[in-house]
Amino acid sequence: MQMNTPPRSTIRLTRRGRAALIATGAVVAAAAVAVPLLSVGSGEGGAERPTSLVVPEGRRAVQVYEAVDKALGLPAGSTKKSLAKARLSLPAEAQGNPEGYLFPATYPLAKKTTPESLLTFMVETAHKKFNGGQVTAGAQRNAMNVYQAVTIASIVQAEAATKADMGKVARVVFNRLERGMPLQMDSTLNYGLNRSTLDTSVADTKIDNPYNSYRRMGLPPTPIANPGEDAMRAVTNPPPGDWLYFVTVKPGDTRFTASYEEHLRNVAEFNQRRGGRPSSASTGSAAASPSPTSG
Repeated sequence: MQMNTPPRSTIRLTRRGRAALIATGAVVAAAAVAVPLLSVGSGEGGAERPTSLVVPEGRRAVQVYEAVDKALGLPAGSTKKSLAKARLSLPAEAQGNPEGYLFPATYPLAKKTTPESLLTFMVETAHKKFNGGQVTAGAQRNAMNVYQAVTIASIVQAEAATKADMGKVARVVFNRLERGMPLQMDSTLNYGLNRSTLDTSVADTKIDNPYNSYRRMGLPPTPIANPGEDAMRAVTNPPPGDWLYFVTVKPGDTRFTASYEEHLRNVAEFNQRRGGRPSSASTGSAAASPSPTSG
């Protein structure tokens, strides 16, 4: 994920997909090509306090905390510290960690807005989106609970290059879980290491970390980001397919396959386009050179 340096008045982290706009308590879907993580007010040069906070799909909780601090003019770390008194309504499996439940949306900021009220609004919005009949039925249909569905959706959000690829990425996850294969997703490892990169080395894949899906079987212990509705739909209703691997060779060209040999050829092309710089082959979109744990 690339983070471009924005003008002083706006923090912009571009993200493809859709954003949900929340206005006067109503949630409305709206197309978005690039949206700011922090939206400033109408004052010249951003001098006035921001009037809204935009959280795009796929942002990690730590990024949301930082954005809330800046939006409300608070010292760094204030929002994260507020978690203890926010009393968020989270699933028991989350153990108080709101990752995955800070729903991507545009949130209005009033003079009385606090980190606690804003985080509560985000989590309540997530529950409205994730606990509907279709999501619950889709989760049960795929033999998982809603928290597990949110976790897989966060991986899909991180790994899929386009909305059209989301369903296939979800199917890869399910296929590997059903076969007892490690997920081998760079996105989970990067989350555990608090980084975002396409370069994952073989040494990285051997790190003892609960989010290292090269070494650990099954899902990571928590979601790795905050997914949007498209990713959740992909997880609760994935298309049929036998895919076990995928790699985005170039923008707009993500190749899914059930053949490891074909995957290695795709990976070789990926490496060649990157200047021949091999790293560790993952199941997913940042795959590069072969790794001994690839299925």
